[in-house]
Amino acid sequence: MGSFENVKVTKELNSYFDGKVTSRTLEFADGSIKTLGVMLPGEYEFATGAPELMEIYSGELEIKLPGSDAWRSVRGGESFNVEGDNRFQVRVKSLTDYCCSFLDGE
Repeated sequence: MGSFENVKVTKELNSYFDGKVTSRTLEFADGSIKTLGVMLPGEYEFATGAPELMEIYSGELEIKLPGSDAWRSVRGGESFNVEGDNRFQVRVKSLTDYCCSFLDGE
């Protein structure tokens, strides 16, 4: 199992959609930010500020990215990118463990 070294963890829980999506924020020495979280089955729409890399550690979901009418399946071990200043939709099929990296315009 992977791990992160030398990070500051925010104790306060990030909770969305009545607690069906939760995460904790990690801040690294270089200033980069990630969140580690869990999504329960359901349909959700998220807004982005900065570009994001979503890594799915376990679970199964479908995503519909900006500019697309098609849903794409994503499973544990896969990832996807979302452009900044956009919205994207997810249909979570099973409990999903994820890491979101905020790419800050990269």
